[in-house]
This record gives sequence, structure tokens and C-alpha cells, in this order.
Amino acid sequence: MKGRFHLELAVGVFMLIGLGCLAYLSIRLGKLDVRGGHAYEVTATFSDLGGLREGATVMIAGVNVGRVTRVRLENDEAEVTMGLEPGLQLREDSIVSVKTSGLIGEKFLQISVGAGSQVIPPGGRIRQTESSVDFVDLIGKVAFGKL
Repeated sequence: MKGRFHLELAVGVFMLIGLGCLAYLSIRLGKLDVRGGHAYEVTATFSDLGGLREGATVMIAGVNVGRVTRVRLENDEAEVTMGLEPGLQLREDSIVSVKTSGLIGEKFLQISVGAGSQVIPPGGRIRQTESSVDFVDLIGKVAFGKL
């Protein structure tokens, strides 16, 4: 009887460890943020996002600094809210662009940091944006000599 109890206890502990590992891997591989919201949120308005979605990466100089937290339509344009790392400060002349990793890869936002003296406050807006390049449209223009 005592041996059976130890066996059941060992199986139970093993199952708990397995579930803990599964939860950890799900969070890490899914790139979920379980620590709460980002401390520095800014918005930007684009004429065309080209398929950019919530959860997309935001990068500065090739380094992941945040995620797209919200995409919505505002006055016939796409308004994007970005959650950036705490302590990051963007200058008012920064430029945010919609980029694609590879030819048909996923969309992400690239921020080119400005050199101005004014800092965009949390909840502020990046004024200068570059919309997504539509490769299908571009190839059509090249093919038919419209470029």
C-alpha cells in the first residue's frame, strides 16, 4: 500500500512538472507578455498597412523593442498603437515604416529614431509614417512599363 502511494505521488509530481514546462514553452514560443502592459505607448496613422496585424513586432535598428497592441480604422486611415519597452524615448522627428521580412514574410514596424530635441510623451503620436509597399502592384507596374 505504501509503495502504491509513493508511485502515485511520483506520477503526480511528474505531471505537474510537465504541465509547468508546457506552460513555459507556450509563453516563450508564443511571445506572450505576461508581465503586464508596456509603459510607453505611442500611435501612428498610415494610409495602407499592407496586412500588418496586432501582435506584430516593432523594431529599432534591428532590435525588437515592442509590439503592435491595436490596429483600428480612424477617419479612413489605419491607426496603429504600439506598446514599447519602458524607458524608451522617441524623438518627435522619428519615422515609423511598415516593412516586410523577406519577399512574402510577415509585416513589422521599423522605427527610424530622429535627432530632434522634443520627446514624444507616452500616449503621443509619431507624425511621420511610411506605408507598406505593395509588391504585387509594383511588379505589375514594372511588367507593363508604367514605372
